[in-house]
Amino acid sequence: MPVAIDIQPAIEADIPVILQFIRALAEYEKLAHAVEATPEKLRATLFGPRPYAEILIARASAEPVGYAIFFHTYSTFLAKPGIYLEDVFVLPAHRGRGVGKALLSAVAKIARDRNCGRLEWAVLDWNKSAIDFYERLGANMLDEWKIYRMIEPAISKLAET
Repeated sequence: MPVAIDIQPAIEADIPVILQFIRALAEYEKLAHAVEATPEKLRATLFGPRPYAEILIARASAEPVGYAIFFHTYSTFLAKPGIYLEDVFVLPAHRGRGVGKALLSAVAKIARDRNCGRLEWAVLDWNKSAIDFYERLGANMLDEWKIYRMIEPAISKLAET
């Protein structure tokens, strides 16, 4: 059953909630061991002098129930900015009530208002419910592209060459 959802940009006071959402998402994705986020790191990277991403918090009856974190990319082919959606997460008890769609709609509005040419994200291949949800919204999976990732110490090794 849909509920009234209020979606607002996160503020620094939301850091504990953001961290709870990050940990809950990591648990869901079976990646809890990979979480290195701390309140201090989130404060520095999201609310410091150079914020690297933006966050929207969804609330139902003033209770935080989900979030979306995104940042700008750039398409040389389109000569336009884009938005990459890093996370979209809704607490399990609030799924199926329109929260996820409201979060994605809010990010899409930002993309439209900023004249972005693309809104992109990744999904784990086993997350069938998310894949079905995204496709119902009109998203297309890009089968021909593979995502590469480099983490430490490989980043430092490459930086030193």
